[in-house]
Formats: sequence, structure tokens, C-alpha cells
Amino acid sequence: MLAMDDKKTAAGFSIASNASIIILKLIAGAVSGSISIISEAVHSLSDFLASVLTFFAVMKSSEPADKKHPFGHGRYEDMSGFIEGGLIIFAAVFIIYEAGKKLIFGYSMETESCIGIAVMAFAVAANFLVSSYLFRIAKKTNSISLYADAEHLRTDIWSSLGVLIGLILIKFTGLFILDPIIAIIVASFILRAGINISRTTLNNLLDASLPSEDLVKISESVDCFKKDGLIRCKDLKGRSVGPGKQIEITLIFPKNMTIEDCHNICDKIEEKIKQKLGTCNISIHAEPEISNILHTKP
Repeated sequence: MLAMDDKKTAAGFSIASNASIIILKLIAGAVSGSISIISEAVHSLSDFLASVLTFFAVMKSSEPADKKHPFGHGRYEDMSGFIEGGLIIFAAVFIIYEAGKKLIFGYSMETESCIGIAVMAFAVAANFLVSSYLFRIAKKTNSISLYADAEHLRTDIWSSLGVLIGLILIKFTGLFILDPIIAIIVASFILRAGINISRTTLNNLLDASLPSEDLVKISESVDCFKKDGLIRCKDLKGRSVGPGKQIEITLIFPKNMTIEDCHNICDKIEEKIKQKLGTCNISIHAEPEISNILHTKP
């Protein structure tokens, strides 16, 4: 319950932060005429939409399983993360398009006002603090949507920093062409982040296997109980679902072991796996050992 409260608070805080930064960037962009600042405003708008999606996903994924969703609502977080990745990609493409037009047709911007520099410096500081907070809560609660939102804001830090440096250089050199060039360079990093987020969340939506390091941890947890009678693990499958993981294991036990003893070992295995991987939904199927000796009729 406390983890869910942390997730809701973090998502709400991200929405408020992004809304404020969007307004400031739009004002600064209108005053200075800088394409890089206006592009950053568009980027922040995608951040804002992503934060709203994250808040929705966190609220929805916290709902308990029901008849229509017997496995819970964790997929809402994966869906949210995938859409956020798409928004990041869209923002990057838009920035490249607008900057490209400025490079081809040329334009001028006001350099006397320091409002653009001040706003971008504030955006860098604010997004650093907010993204650090979101990363901490995402790690604590294992939330894929909060992680995607934090990653989204982290790209905004670098893009805002690039624009800030560009504005300072333009102010002292008068080279207006630096504005669209910096915007394109920043957009390339944004595009990469969007593709990475979309790929990760799409893998989850398509039930891709858990990372190999997680599967190794599960296998190690199972092997610890061979001394208690467990023979081997016959099959192991795992996938990520929102903030949690779904794991299926088939275990081989001696055919003379009682059901109660098998059940007790399975409970201990589940507990050990959850200690290593956090929130998990584990399904274990126990099978008796079958002799490999073939008996033929005389």
C-alpha cells in the first residue's frame, strides 16, 4: 500500500513539474524566437502527456485482479511505457523536421533577452531533481511506467542542456545557425531513448523472456533445495508483466516423496525467488521422477 502511494505521488508530481516547464518554455520561445526552445517546449509537452499516461497506468495497475483480468492489471504499465516511447520518437522527429526547415530557409532570433537562457537553466535543474526522484521510486516499486517517465525526463535534461549551451554561444557569437544544428543533435539522442523504451516495453507486451540474469537467479534459488530432496528443474519460463514478473517452473521430485513435503519445498522456493526478484507471481508444477529403464514383454 505504501509503495502504491509512493507511485501515485511520484506520477502526480511529474505531471505538475512538466506542466510548469511547458508554460515557461513556450513563453521563452515566443520571446526569443528560438527554434530550439520551441522544440524543447514540444518535447516537454510529450513529457507532460507521458506523465499523464503514467499516472493513469499506475492507478489502473494498482487495481486487484477481477473476472475480466484474472492475472491483474500490470499490463497497463507496459502499455503506458510503450506509448511514452512513441511520444518521445514523435517529439524527436518533429524537432528534426522544424530544425531542418530553419537550416534550409534560414531565420533570425532575438539574442538580447536572457529569458531563454534563464528558462533552460531552470528546466535542467528541475528535470534533474524530478527524474532522480522518479528513478528512485521506480526502483523501489519496480514500476516500468515510472521508469519510462524518468527516462523521458532524463532525455529532457540533456536536450535542455544542449539548448542552453547553444543559446549562450549564440548570444556571444551571433551564429544563428547553431540553433537548428543543436536542435538536430539533441533530437538524435531523444530519438534513441524513445526507441529503447519502445523496444523494452514491446518485448514485455509480446511476452518476451525475462533477462538471462533473472533466469540464473531463479535457477540458483531452485538448486539450493536439491539437498532437501529436489531432483532437478525440468522447465523454467518467465516474463515481465508491469511492475511484476510471472514465472512458471516444473520441478522433478522423488516418486516416493509425499505431497506435503513437495508442497513445503515449493513454498520455500517461491519465498527465495521473491527475495531475489521482488514482486513475482510464481506457478510451480511438481512431477514424480520417472525411470528411464524400458521394460519389454518376454
